[in-house]
Amino acid sequence: MKILGIETSCDETAAAVIQDGEKILSQVVSSSVKLHQKTGGIIPETAAREQLRYIIPVIKAALDKQVIDALAVTVGPGLIGSLLVGVETAKTLASVWQKPLIPVNHLQAHLYANWLKKGKKPKFPTIGLVVSGGHTDLVLMKKHGQIKWLGGTRDDAAGECFDKCARLLGLSYPGGPAIATAAAKFKEQKTKNRIKLPRPMLYEDNFDFSFSGLKTAVLAEVKKQKNINSALLANEIQEAITDVLVAKTKKAVREYGVDSILLSGGVTANVRLREKFKSAFKHSLLFIPPTELCTDNATFVASCAYFNYRALSWQKIQADSGLNIEEMIKF
Repeated sequence: MKILGIETSCDETAAAVIQDGEKILSQVVSSSVKLHQKTGGIIPETAAREQLRYIIPVIKAALDKQVIDALAVTVGPGLIGSLLVGVETAKTLASVWQKPLIPVNHLQAHLYANWLKKGKKPKFPTIGLVVSGGHTDLVLMKKHGQIKWLGGTRDDAAGECFDKCARLLGLSYPGGPAIATAAAKFKEQKTKNRIKLPRPMLYEDNFDFSFSGLKTAVLAEVKKQKNINSALLANEIQEAITDVLVAKTKKAVREYGVDSILLSGGVTANVRLREKFKSAFKHSLLFIPPTELCTDNATFVASCAYFNYRALSWQKIQADSGLNIEEMIKF
């Protein structure tokens, strides 16, 4: 089965054709990140306008005369204006082409990037970590379509913390790559100076996250030091965030007795995070998507649709910006 996936939940406009949930036949992504760099963050209206410009050209490029069996589209969560661009386009195409349309939960879809890499496939049950600019969630994935939410962020997501801390250090947007680059420079320096930032909720008996306090601690350090060593502080920010993500995942793996772990989301592209997970889970089935499949794209939207096939009448499908990771699409 060939499924055309469409993704417009944030600032990317993406389309891809996936065969049988695992083989990428095509993928096209148009990002408006350069526009958002000028403002230091995403302006929802700007993102949606760019998606209106590029949605049809992106879909045409992804299709490239291929014959598809169904369409899949991200219906939520995300920015409502952006979601509407993808959802309404998909509904129109499904109606005109008389093809089934499968609504997809964006957070669940991120996990399916791990079914698109070559080699071994994930085995159930598995612990999944979705870590991105807007979300940090730990889940127990019992089988396709059966996800139990274990815990998530109470305030800032990990990616959001990276962005805000980068701004405090005068670094560029997006903050994750900027902090990673600065942290790499620190490793090349010889300095006896050290900064110790908090690891929020590291030892609490739950699977929740909280990164707003870390951001506050970074602000305090910036104010305290007249000539801040941005490389030194960036390194400690990265260490603090990744330490918490690894520790909470290890706790979930122990408690639920699984030996399969799925990473997903834009923050998963962070090299230091990957290093720590590989070290912590040497004897487990650890799945980390290729870097290009970590950030928002349509490949995992189509893959998720294949493994959770539930086509609905296009008239019933609506964008829902408030979906949580447990929710299957019900209309």
